[in-house]
Amino acid sequence: MEPLVDGHGRRISDLRVSVTDRCNFRCQYCMPADGLPWLERSEVLSFEEIERVVRLMVGMGIEDVRLTGGEPLVRRDFPRLVSMLSPIEGLKDLSLTTNGYLLERDAAALVGAGISRVNVSIDSLQRDRFFQITRRDSLPQVLRGLEELAKHPEVHPIKVNAVAMRNFTEEEAIPFAEFARSTAFQVRFIEFMPLDADQNWTPDSVLTGEELRQIINSAYPIEELPREPSATARVFRFADGTGEIGFINPVSEPFCADCNRVRITAEGKLRTCLFSLHETDLREPLRSGASEAELEKIIRDAVWRKELKHHVGEPGFRQPPRTMSAIGG
Repeated sequence: MEPLVDGHGRRISDLRVSVTDRCNFRCQYCMPADGLPWLERSEVLSFEEIERVVRLMVGMGIEDVRLTGGEPLVRRDFPRLVSMLSPIEGLKDLSLTTNGYLLERDAAALVGAGISRVNVSIDSLQRDRFFQITRRDSLPQVLRGLEELAKHPEVHPIKVNAVAMRNFTEEEAIPFAEFARSTAFQVRFIEFMPLDADQNWTPDSVLTGEELRQIINSAYPIEELPREPSATARVFRFADGTGEIGFINPVSEPFCADCNRVRITAEGKLRTCLFSLHETDLREPLRSGASEAELEKIIRDAVWRKELKHHVGEPGFRQPPRTMSAIGG
C-alpha cells in the first residue's frame, strides 16, 4: 500500500494504541483522587479488533506500535494481545508504557510474547513523594518490577519516565540523574501537559526541560546526542560516559514539525494529535462489517487532516475534553 501521510507531508509510522482506560494509580497530573467513570467492557476494542486495525495500519506504513492505557497491564490476559501483534509482518518495534505496578508479575510473559521496549512511569524515587503524586504507596513494588524486567536483556532500552512538575521535580532531578548513572535505565523527564482531569495545569506549573538540564548539568556534566528523526526526546549522555538522560519538552520546545504519531483510544477513536479536539470512530465500522478498503479510506482521510501543531501555550488554546488516561500515552 501507499505510505500513510498527512496533509503537511509528514509520513506517519508510529501508532499508540490504548488497550484500556482503567488504571490502578490516581496520578495528580492525570486523574482525580476518586478516579473517572470507566468504559463498559463492551465499549472497549477486543484483542481481535485491535489486531485487525494494527495489521491494516502496518500495511500502510506503521512500523512502531506502543501499547498504552490507562494502565495496560490491568487488561485481562494482556500478554495474549502482545503475542497476537508481535508476529505481524512489517512491524519493526512493539513497545509498552506502564506504571510498573504489575511488572513483577508479568515481565516474563510480556517478553515471551514479543515486547521489545518498555517505558516505566516513576515520578519520584522517594516513597513518600511517590505516594504524594500517585496516591498509591507502591514504589517498592514498581522498583521490583523494574528489576524483574531488567533480567531480560532482549528488552532494550528500558526507560524510566518522570513527569516534571514545578515545586516538585526540582528535588528529584539529582536523585534521578544518579539513578541513571548507576543503572542501565535511561531516565526521561516529560514536561507537564494540559491533560489533567482536574484542569489545574497552568503555564507556570511547567518545569521546563531546560531548567532540569541546568540542574543536572551543574552536578554531573552532560552532552547532547544527535536527535533521531521524529524523536520526542532530546537525549544527553553524561560526559564521563556513565548513563543517559532525556528531556521531552512538548510545551517549551514543541516537536510537531516532524511528528509521525497517531493514536487509537481504548474504545476505537483515532486521534491524530495528543491534543486533538476531533476524533474518528473506527469501532462502529469495525463492528458493522466494513471491508479493509473501507477502513483504509477512513484512516487515510483522518490522517490527512492531522493537525500541523498542538498550540499549547498559545492564545485560544483549548484543552481536550479527554484526560491522558482516556487518550493513551
